[in-house]
Amino acid sequence: MKRILLLSIFFLLILNVQMTYAHKKVEDKKGILLVTFGSSYPETRVAFENIDKIVKAEFPNVEIRWAYTSKIVRKILKKRGENIDSPAEALAKMGEDGFTHVAVQSLHIIPGEEYDNLKHTVEVFNGMPKGIKATEIGAPLLFLDHDQMQLADALHQKFESKLNSNTAVLFMGHGSHHQSNIYYPGFEYYLKQKSYQYFVGTVEGFPLLDAILPQLKSKGIKKVILTPFMSVAGDHARNDMAGSEEDSWKTILEKEGFTTEIEMIGLAEYDDVVDIWVKHLKEVCKDLHARD
Repeated sequence: MKRILLLSIFFLLILNVQMTYAHKKVEDKKGILLVTFGSSYPETRVAFENIDKIVKAEFPNVEIRWAYTSKIVRKILKKRGENIDSPAEALAKMGEDGFTHVAVQSLHIIPGEEYDNLKHTVEVFNGMPKGIKATEIGAPLLFLDHDQMQLADALHQKFESKLNSNTAVLFMGHGSHHQSNIYYPGFEYYLKQKSYQYFVGTVEGFPLLDAILPQLKSKGIKKVILTPFMSVAGDHARNDMAGSEEDSWKTILEKEGFTTEIEMIGLAEYDDVVDIWVKHLKEVCKDLHARD
């Protein structure tokens, strides 16, 4: 009788563990938060929509939300009646909505100040009491050596047919005072393994256009194709790069005797570029799965 009682208790314990585990699995709710600097230009929506489409195709059963890191952009959009969350607001809402595991994918270009701030925010929400159990952040576009090689391949496929001995492609990056600005001249090195007709400059970092002009002249370049090295073709691309103002790259180059051509396409509009961000997101999702 005693033995039967012990066996009954044993099986009840097993059943209780199984039910608890099953209940836990039902309660687990995974989500993805895509985070970008943001843009107030309606023309940039095509880039964000392209990312959204590709990520949803890769993760058809996972809810995807967005957040912008730029407070200025969020304020501009709010005045237009469009409310976009900051990363902290988005994560807080996801916690309230019952998400237990959140993969946060940075859509920045380099691991600069914006990425550092986002990383800190994600870490704060990791294991939040009565909130999200686990968070992980995916690396920006350029992070590892393989990312730079993959991006160089993708961009060379886009622009190779436009190159000749007299024509160069000049990518405009944002630039930063953060130490990660080194990624811009570093990435130019990878591009030059494809062709010496590629150049990367920045608006607010190094190299500036002034440092690139002598290189263009020494190589006998006559025509410069200008295109943004940013996720979207927003304010910097439309004004600092291609604007009609005296200090725009287009105006300065033409005053120096170059012919210019504008490719107003953000990096996020290219599917094979978005694939790099998605690759990072997949790695993060694997890490989250291992933490179940």
